[in-house]
Amino acid sequence: MTKKTPLILILLLMVISLSAQDATQIMEKVDANMSSENRIVESSMTIHGRRNSRTITSKTYTVGTTQSFTEYLSPAREKGTKMLKLEDRLWTYYPANDRTIQISGHMLRQSVMGSDMSYEDMMDDRKLTEVYTPKVIATEEMEGREVYVLELTAKVDDATYYSRKMWIDTQRYIPVREELFAKSGQLLKRTILSDFKQQEGRWYPMTINYKDMLKQGKGTDMKIISIQFDQEIPAYLFTKAALKQ
Repeated sequence: MTKKTPLILILLLMVISLSAQDATQIMEKVDANMSSENRIVESSMTIHGRRNSRTITSKTYTVGTTQSFTEYLSPAREKGTKMLKLEDRLWTYYPANDRTIQISGHMLRQSVMGSDMSYEDMMDDRKLTEVYTPKVIATEEMEGREVYVLELTAKVDDATYYSRKMWIDTQRYIPVREELFAKSGQLLKRTILSDFKQQEGRWYPMTINYKDMLKQGKGTDMKIISIQFDQEIPAYLFTKAALKQ
């Protein structure tokens, strides 16, 4: 038995290494679908409250993971509100009082427009492989399709969530469900992705339900009206001057 132990250990290490490699390859394919050099997205955000729901539409221009500019289009109360992200800084412009406010520190954990998404959720646009170490823990069937179940653990100190659990379609390499956890293990958020379509050679979810598990209600539905990848985006949008234009 003792003579066989080194071989057993070697085989075990090979299996662990292969599993980690496969998990990384899966996440790289997910990143290839979900990330892009830049994109222009028009979307609607329906916030389901206790008594009623309200819908806000917006158009967002994103370059890489460090620059983003959003203009809210409707309803009238929100129209003209703009948000600018540069690196780890975020500003919001409110046309009603012509004020620009920088959102930082603990304020980033606050809700965006009363939704189930925080400013931190919107800020972190990095590839998953840059932030987390993945591990395949199971394969399951979900709504008639086979999915990988992955456990992701943060490998950087500034990750918004310490760990994540993801269910990923084995054919399309797109998440269909995700659970987001604090370091204590408490479930903080859940997302359900659906209405998948091929957009310019990649699979992309056109509807995402975000649910803050610490709040009551049905969550927030984000629906993609239109999305364009790798477009020419004017550099002036990513300046504070653009907020008041």
